[in-house]
Amino acid sequence: MDMISTIKGTLFETLYPKGWELERVKYCVTQDPATICDRQDFWHSEFKPVPVKDLNSLAVQFGHEIAMQIRKAKEESRELVLILPVGPMEMYQWVVYFLQEWGITCEHVHGFMMDEWSDAEGNTLPASNPVSFQYAINKAFYGPLGKNGIPEKQRHYATKDVLPHYSEIMGELRSKGAKQVMVYGVGRACHIAFWDPHFALDYAKVEDWLSATHRVGAMLHPLTIEQNAYLTFHGNYIPMTCYANTIGPGIMFKSDFAIGGCDGVLGRGMSWQGQTLWLTLRYGKNPWITSSFIPTIPGKMLFLEELAGSCAEINPH
Repeated sequence: MDMISTIKGTLFETLYPKGWELERVKYCVTQDPATICDRQDFWHSEFKPVPVKDLNSLAVQFGHEIAMQIRKAKEESRELVLILPVGPMEMYQWVVYFLQEWGITCEHVHGFMMDEWSDAEGNTLPASNPVSFQYAINKAFYGPLGKNGIPEKQRHYATKDVLPHYSEIMGELRSKGAKQVMVYGVGRACHIAFWDPHFALDYAKVEDWLSATHRVGAMLHPLTIEQNAYLTFHGNYIPMTCYANTIGPGIMFKSDFAIGGCDGVLGRGMSWQGQTLWLTLRYGKNPWITSSFIPTIPGKMLFLEELAGSCAEINPH
């Protein structure tokens, strides 16, 4: 007896992403943890999952990877399109640390926030509101970099007026030789940015889904709302919105390189990201699982080692 045998006719059946095949999910989460990094046929030859022992080490390595991309572009006299998340966040202090230690300035970097809370019309919170992603990135990254940071005119936020022009702006930069690097985390519903699983319903073909560059005022999946409630707002729903502005696959998966992290360990033996990690690396390309396309492009995905075996454990707290 398990989820597969008991879900029919339940409230959870209406909540669970329709396109997730439970037998395939079961296959993914029951794999031997020791095989987590075994290469799969759908992976890009330059995609690499990287196991890390603890949270502090992951934050440092994650930050170093981002800082190295900024440094390499600088050394190559190349512009850099840098797509940024709010979540995870711990790595930003290390990006700042390494760049300052190396004496690297960021006038060649163009920052693009990948998403932002919104209402149904795409209106966003002011930058002064601590709930907003613009506030968070300014406090964690842009501000600490100081005068040697990314110029203000090269900081792009996912507002309803700016987000629709991302693809055009990025395309112009790349036509002049810029490299596009995406930094990301992976959500409970396997989203990247706020590109949630149910968006797949709106596209007849995978190619159409892969071409979608953004959504303004996108309705979020309940799993996404619940995840953000307990990870960001201490279980409080009230500060959150039920909509968001987000980049889409037509921007994400055109990146030249992607750097991601799975750090979903909560302590006391609890974690939330084990299934997410396995679906990302094993499910195979499927628009219902946005993160399943991450292995199809060059990059590194750092993850806590214990997440690989977490699905095989039962924790009574």
